[in-house]
Amino acid sequence: MSTRVDRLREEMRRQEIGLALILGHENMFYYSNYKAIIYSRQIIITVDEKRVSAIVPGLEEDHAKAHATVDQVLVYYEHPEKVAQGGSYQYFLDGMLAELPKGARVGVELGAIPMGMALYIQNQGFTLCDIGTFIQHERYIKSAEEIAMMEKAGDLVSKAMAASLEQVRPGVTEMDMDQFGNALIMEETPRLYPGATLDIFVMSPGGLARTNMPHVFSNTRKYQENEIVLHSRQVGLDGYRAEIERTFFLGKPSDKQREVFRVMTEAQQTMLDGIRPGMTAGEADALGRRVIQKAGLGEYSNHRCGHGIGLGLHEEPYLRFDNDLVLEEGMSFSIEPGIYIPELGGFRHSDTVILTKGGSRKITQCKRELEELIF
Repeated sequence: MSTRVDRLREEMRRQEIGLALILGHENMFYYSNYKAIIYSRQIIITVDEKRVSAIVPGLEEDHAKAHATVDQVLVYYEHPEKVAQGGSYQYFLDGMLAELPKGARVGVELGAIPMGMALYIQNQGFTLCDIGTFIQHERYIKSAEEIAMMEKAGDLVSKAMAASLEQVRPGVTEMDMDQFGNALIMEETPRLYPGATLDIFVMSPGGLARTNMPHVFSNTRKYQENEIVLHSRQVGLDGYRAEIERTFFLGKPSDKQREVFRVMTEAQQTMLDGIRPGMTAGEADALGRRVIQKAGLGEYSNHRCGHGIGLGLHEEPYLRFDNDLVLEEGMSFSIEPGIYIPELGGFRHSDTVILTKGGSRKITQCKRELEELIF
């Protein structure tokens, strides 16, 4: 944590920034080890040359003092007995701004700061400077400790996928499919990682129409005979995530579905085999996209072929056709070329990889071949 803050301070000195305000919840965790539940109350991690501070509401006081790796926790209160000690985050923000010379530069994530806060700071004569791009780049390459956490998440999410697939049958609802794997995660996590926190995302749409929606919440719809299902899972363990997705069939797929499934898995495997440091993100996307285009299905592949993953469900860098960022060892990605055809259904496998010196290492494992995924 201290190394991350040191690098941020170096960037602040380079930009001549006197105070940095970190407002994005993932970035707050990245710099403080404090993962708050964000509702309507403002929380800010601040960094200056001397201190890292957490500005929190009273209901977060004990949580922040127990978990935040900061120099001080500054608490504002919403009840009359303590409101005189500070009734808003602005009480502490004003104090920090007052320590700066007029016209000083304040670093913020331009994509995260509320407009009202931005105007408030600017109206006092301060200049806002972006630190969000710098933080984004800092998060690109995972440390050994971050990779170890992602590997543990990869193990959990892979086991959850297998547990759900064991229960597949007509009459099971999409929400049932979710909970089969969730139950395994809830059993395994306290046994393997006492005291850990969990963040679970899962969706299990079935049928031609719903599998053609790449992102859709599970509902109470029951699976039918002879239909396609797309089961998607992420697990965040103590903040760090891994993803796995599988397309499967209840009953016999048609010849056309078999062919599209083959193209999808070939595209994904080509990416898994070929992605490596030194290529651009666009070149990585092209590995899978060329397979799909060669099969005449390019118009049905309507999203990028992969995305960064770590603290966020989706995060930079994105494996998109027009991204010329050069990939580096230690980056982590979900590899997920998808094909969505109205009369056939949606087809997508996903696995999480860590880029290594010579290629990549997959940290999720589950059956992926067609004959294994017909139930």
